[in-house]
Amino acid sequence: MKKKFSVGQLVLAVLMVAISLTMVIPLLNILARSISAPERSSAMTGLEIIPRGLSLLNYQIIFSNPVLLPSIINSVKITIIGTLINVLLTTSAAYVLSRKNLMFKKAIMVFLIIMMLFDPGLVPEYLVVQKLGLMNTHWAVILVSAVNVYYLIICMRYFEAVPESLHEAAMLDGAGHVRIFAQIYLPLAKAGVATIFMFYAVVRWNDYFRPGIYILSSSRTTLQVILRQFIVSGDTAAIIGAQNLLSYNEFAKVDYTALKNATIVVAIIPILLLYPLVLKFYTGGVMSGAVKE
Repeated sequence: MKKKFSVGQLVLAVLMVAISLTMVIPLLNILARSISAPERSSAMTGLEIIPRGLSLLNYQIIFSNPVLLPSIINSVKITIIGTLINVLLTTSAAYVLSRKNLMFKKAIMVFLIIMMLFDPGLVPEYLVVQKLGLMNTHWAVILVSAVNVYYLIICMRYFEAVPESLHEAAMLDGAGHVRIFAQIYLPLAKAGVATIFMFYAVVRWNDYFRPGIYILSSSRTTLQVILRQFIVSGDTAAIIGAQNLLSYNEFAKVDYTALKNATIVVAIIPILLLYPLVLKFYTGGVMSGAVKE
């Protein structure tokens, strides 16, 4: 039998489509304006999603900057290495803290929550990084925010949902904590691990504050630092490296708003490509039938 939609379901569907359009249309407008012809893009409104003409000049200007490609590589390096360290430390700590017989568990949790609520501030962090000799290195950005307490608590809740009988059965079979963690808890809590993986990756990729403070060399800086200098501060020299690409009169015709939109597209594409890879782990009923109570 065919399922009939009620009036409430129809209203809800229309509402969700409307909300989705408020998010999709601005992104499509940014993309359309970035690939429109420079002489026509300035006349585009905020609701247009079809390019006026077609030109890749904005992207040619961006990628002609000799610093941009190394900055993209640096951002990818920091994001991948940093996220892997984040997930490894967070999941392993969550596994330990999810054990019911852990000594001083309450005291440890209280300490972690206090550290989450009362951030010691940037100055002590900067002094520690400086004393450790990590200034102007990628490790200064990677190690400073290695564990987020909020994400740790999220991961703990997923681990606590794993049936205790699975843990006890594995212990009876002679499995140690490392094997139980790797072969039981991580696979069964893969939705939670994927969640914190995405959170960490997005924060790593979008971070511009700490790289701007700790990384002083232009050859080691990240993409977000360069883009912020151009988009927020209006520093055109930070993004335009095409002195020989166009003449002075041609540069005068460039639509800088469209150029900013092109830089935004360059910054968000890697994260958009990451979402489909992570979303496949969001599966329901992963533990159904694992244990019969």
